[in-house]
Amino acid sequence: MKQNIYDHPDFFNGYKELRQSKCNYNNLLEQPALKVLLPELNGKKILDIGCGMGDFASYCIQQGAAHVTGIDISSNMISIARNNNAHNFIQYIQEALEDIDLAPLSFDIVNSSLAFHYMEDFDAITSKIANALHENGFLIFSMEHPIATARREMDKWINDENGNHLHYTIDNYQEEGQRSERWYIDGVIKYHRTLSTIINTLISHQLQIEKIIEPLPTEEAIEQLPSLQKEYRRPSFLIIKAKKVTLK
Repeated sequence: MKQNIYDHPDFFNGYKELRQSKCNYNNLLEQPALKVLLPELNGKKILDIGCGMGDFASYCIQQGAAHVTGIDISSNMISIARNNNAHNFIQYIQEALEDIDLAPLSFDIVNSSLAFHYMEDFDAITSKIANALHENGFLIFSMEHPIATARREMDKWINDENGNHLHYTIDNYQEEGQRSERWYIDGVIKYHRTLSTIINTLISHQLQIEKIIEPLPTEEAIEQLPSLQKEYRRPSFLIIKAKKVTLK
């Protein structure tokens, strides 16, 4: 069953409060790194998977995109997107990627921010995305880093008696599959897959890797959010840019 945690009231209230603060990992680390990988957006048709509150879709239109289709499983997210980031050239659809029908060769760019680690069948969604991309179109996505999702027990830092981080624990790395953790609520489900599985799946669907980023914060970002210093000890995010090519 596909989870829809963003429509759980306790989770959504906690997440909304997090995003309303400008000092968070999305704004200071993940989004700046993802946007560095974007190709020219002017005149492009874009699919935004897990569009959330519509901020990225709005950004694309500001950069000259011809049209953005934003999809998200959460009615809460789609409602906010429609209210706060409405535009004549943005279409918001409440639907899971696994369930939506995408026309072949219908997008120049597919983007996804921190959604793929919630999806069980990475091969199936990659196939669907590749089919929907134009030749030489791009897939740019971020996800939780496999180092962060590996350990079955999601308490990953070993601390001293004063609560200071001593070591980050990595275990169960080769055991792909479901993980469960508490994030505002119990039972938030994510899916761990190895880096080789991620890369080889993209390649198998004619998506040529162009760039991989494990983002590091700037000094200014660390000043705003000191916990970002931990990124120098282990990465939170993996960001990949891939291009659809025809194999000769």
